[in-house]
Amino acid sequence: MNCDEFFLNCVGFYMSYSGFFLNCVSSRQRLIPFTKTKNLPIHSNNWFNPMRYLYNRRRLTILLAKGDSSMEKTAFEIEETTIYEIQQAFENGQLTSVELVQAYLDRIDQFDKNGPMINSVLALNPDALKIAAELDEMRGQDGQGPLYGIPVLLKDNIDTVDAMPTTAGTVALKDNFARKDAFVAAQLRNAGAIILGKVNMSEWAYFMTNDVPSGFSNLGGQVLNPYGVGEFEAGSVGGSSSGTGASIASNFAVVGIGTETSGSILSPSSANSLVGIKPTVGLISRTGIIPIAESQDTAGPMARTVADAAITLGVLTGVDEEDPATAQNETHALSDYTPHLKVDGLNGARIGVDRAFLSEIGKEERDLMERVIIEVVELGATVVDVEIPQSDARSEVLWYEFKRGVNDYLSKVSSDVPVKSLEDVIAFNKENPEERMKFGQVELEKAQALSDDPKDPTYVFHRETDIRISAAKASMP
Repeated sequence: MNCDEFFLNCVGFYMSYSGFFLNCVSSRQRLIPFTKTKNLPIHSNNWFNPMRYLYNRRRLTILLAKGDSSMEKTAFEIEETTIYEIQQAFENGQLTSVELVQAYLDRIDQFDKNGPMINSVLALNPDALKIAAELDEMRGQDGQGPLYGIPVLLKDNIDTVDAMPTTAGTVALKDNFARKDAFVAAQLRNAGAIILGKVNMSEWAYFMTNDVPSGFSNLGGQVLNPYGVGEFEAGSVGGSSSGTGASIASNFAVVGIGTETSGSILSPSSANSLVGIKPTVGLISRTGIIPIAESQDTAGPMARTVADAAITLGVLTGVDEEDPATAQNETHALSDYTPHLKVDGLNGARIGVDRAFLSEIGKEERDLMERVIIEVVELGATVVDVEIPQSDARSEVLWYEFKRGVNDYLSKVSSDVPVKSLEDVIAFNKENPEERMKFGQVELEKAQALSDDPKDPTYVFHRETDIRISAAKASMP
């Protein structure tokens, strides 16, 4: 069993609308319409501050005509719906992909662009309805999987050939229209998923500067936490996959795709009550994704249920000749992780908890974590107190790899993009700092000052140190 299967075994026991897995997800109430509460627990302060009111209690439904003459109406609720429920509605003739896509477009207009203005969606696919209609025509043919006809939102550092740019939230890339789908986008498309749009993110995946709120980009502005619009401070949405987190929590799509180098899936999943899976590096190809660091980068699903995240994970895996890290997937990866969604998945599991980290969070969060620990024990797991080794080593690997990866990516963009290297990006931003680098660009400049040679002795030393420290942590008893 690999690490990703073990994760699903552990979390598969809790597959409600508002499941949580340790620090990955939690349950709160949104400031936008939400009617399937499922007896959600309510929290009251700091990070878990609930909304004390909802904008309204109106159900957002799709009213469908049944029959040519009777015009009998039935309602399909898109709030908190799941892949399985949607597929059931497709099969029963209660719903079409066109109707589903239109409902999400309407909801995005109502709550992302107006009303509370979550500001999570950066671009919408102008061909989404056309694609949905084509998929409706072909529904029922052999080989159609669970994502067939399902709208998906992608973080805006993932290339797609749709009429949407891939920007990483930076003004310099506002005209960066990809010539080819990222491997991730191609896998989704091959599975019949509808790429509904691109979502806002922390600019350059939170690798541009310091002292900037998570979820801010100079191109897209600030993503808001749907649980705390007007109440939570800027940055509470988590990042860098901020738009993915906020949009899926807001029911703007069923599932979304984020990317992570160090916490960028888990952080917004936690902040937005989602299930986020950060896969083992190499399980999912990085080809066509604007990078930070090849040694740590990965894409991964973000969803409202464990089951939906598991379904999406299986679609994303595969062997990509352009990403050598995926070579082992021929024998290690699965295309279906749902068999590992076991109600008794925690029975016999051994989970380590380093309580030193709990001292860094507020009392309510500590209480929540302690309740989760009690619950997993009751479900058959053994919880062991551990101390994760800490190191004073200051790794520079990310900055070295960022420069090399970004230079490689930018060398392939079209002539419509005014920058062809990290050096060009820095110069471009300096031309109009108020609009292009409101919080500065110290991380870009730090990376630019380093070598992009993979054989650079300092880089090699830091990379070998990282591997040695990681191996020491992995060998913990």
